[in-house]
Amino acid sequence: MRRAHPNAWSYDAGVTVYDIAAQMPSIEVLRQRCKALAVLDAIIGGDYYTYNRAWGNGEAASMRNGSGEEYDIVFTADGAFIRGVYHESSMFSYTDGQLWPGLLDGLPDVFRSQVSEPAFSHPDGTLNASFVLWRRAGDEQWQAGDDIDFSPADDDEVNPDGSWLLDILLDDIAGKYLEYAEDVHEVDLVRSVVEHIVAFLPLSEEVIRALNPEAEPTYIRAKAEEYGYPLATVAG
Repeated sequence: MRRAHPNAWSYDAGVTVYDIAAQMPSIEVLRQRCKALAVLDAIIGGDYYTYNRAWGNGEAASMRNGSGEEYDIVFTADGAFIRGVYHESSMFSYTDGQLWPGLLDGLPDVFRSQVSEPAFSHPDGTLNASFVLWRRAGDEQWQAGDDIDFSPADDDEVNPDGSWLLDILLDDIAGKYLEYAEDVHEVDLVRSVVEHIVAFLPLSEEVIRALNPEAEPTYIRAKAEEYGYPLATVAG
């Protein structure tokens, strides 16, 4: 059985979606980081992070850790919408898995279709989420529900909504990926090579081999192209 994401215990103080929203990068930087994570996972043989460039009228990045934690980030011409699930959160146990009050307060109408997306919903059509964020194209910052009251969930959960799952997408993405690779997949990666991919620099066979000598470059290049990650020119 796969272990939980290491970032689950990386905070000493309580963290909520408001803290994460204040640290999230721009939409375009976030999109590049999501593609980089998908490429890194393809190279090392991981399956937490994926990217789909044909998600309806947009694109979507996803994380699944095999233990119930997940998130999806949908990129459209209107902006970006994020919903995530921390299934051990008290915000789930107090509501029997239904949506916590306030998560969607203030959500712009352009994202309403994501709320009813079957892939993100319970069988009864209710959005399956313990945290939600959004950012319209042209906005200067990320948003979350207006004045969410986390009590009583925050009485027995330091980070009640599970938004720490997005921590790997913040500024120390390379460091967090190194932690994840070691803890979950038991592989030690070269930081400078991970940083190369995180910086969205062209992917070459040398970079692939530096991360995983057993990886098949043709397959990895095909996956990178599928995700929209830049490729180095192949000589000859």
